Parts: sequence; C-alpha cells; structure tokens
Amino acid sequence: MTAEGHLLFSVATLVLAQKLEITPALAHGDWFHMIPAVLLGSLLPDLDHPGSILGRLFRIISLPLSKLCGHRGFTHSLLAFCGLAILWETQVSPHWDISADIFHALLLGYLSHLIADMLTPAGVPFLWPLKMRFALPILGKKNNKKGERFISVLILVGALFLPPHLTVTLPSQVNNWLQMYHDKRTNF
Repeated sequence: MTAEGHLLFSVATLVLAQKLEITPALAHGDWFHMIPAVLLGSLLPDLDHPGSILGRLFRIISLPLSKLCGHRGFTHSLLAFCGLAILWETQVSPHWDISADIFHALLLGYLSHLIADMLTPAGVPFLWPLKMRFALPILGKKNNKKGERFISVLILVGALFLPPHLTVTLPSQVNNWLQMYHDKRTNF
C-alpha cells in the first residue's frame, strides 16, 4: 500500500474508532491531537523501508532495521505493536506529559497500517518471527491507488452513517488497561 493509502486509511479508521467509542480517549479526544498522531502512527511500520517517508528522514534507524528484518518484517507484527505500546508507557509517558488521546491515536494509526497492508497480496507477518503471513488480498495488484482510496472512503462514509453512541467493547483485559492508562493521564 502507498503512503497516501496508509494516511487516508488511518484517518478513516480514526473516524470509525471515534464513532464506535473504542476507547474513552478516542471517543472524547481532541481532533487536533489525534489526527497528527494517527498519521504518524500509520507511517511508523514502514520505518523498515529506507525509501519510505520516515525511512528517508531517519536513515540512521531505517537502514539497519531494513538489513536486520527486511521490509514487512518485524515492524509489521503484533510484537512491534506491543513493543511500541510498552516503549511509550515506560520511556515516553513518565518523562513527558502527553495526553491519552495522542497515545491511543498513535497506536490506532500503527494498527491501521498493519490492517491496510493485510489487504495486499503480500500480507503481513502478524506473528513474526514466524514466517506465516496474514492476507486478505482485496487490493490485488501493487500500488492500487484507486482501490486504496475506495476502501478508505467506504470506511469513512460507513463511519459517518453509524448511529450515535454505538460502542464496541474491547476484551475486558485490554479495556481495563486502556481505562487505567486514561485515568492516570487525566488525573494530572
């Protein structure tokens, strides 16, 4: 999927997550916080590709990461997603006062990237280091910009027409962890 496709897809998933009230932080978050965070999160997995937007900006990270894991390797896995959450919680959160809506939007953007890449024939290695790839190749050929835009617009329009106050409850352990994080961040 192209960078444009990832950016569009991430914003569409943010609107959907906000409408479904996936987390309290996303349901009531500030759009001026969440949009940049979801956009950044949607580009982070491609840090393993030196030709990507972030790969060109952070070559010192991108080149070694590309050599070690290749494109659509570690950074496109649930292990990397969880690692980002833990890194944020242990290294960023204690030192900087960043609101929960930014954190949740960043993680949503990252996850949207993985889901979007799953829509391509190459898929993603969710269970990396296992080589098994997960794919639902709706987009078919490489760099199908029209297909990427269509799916993003479909999600966005679908989200806009959802009835208000329709919520989706995450599994209780994940929901409790996110609620604790949200409560901790809003007490300041």
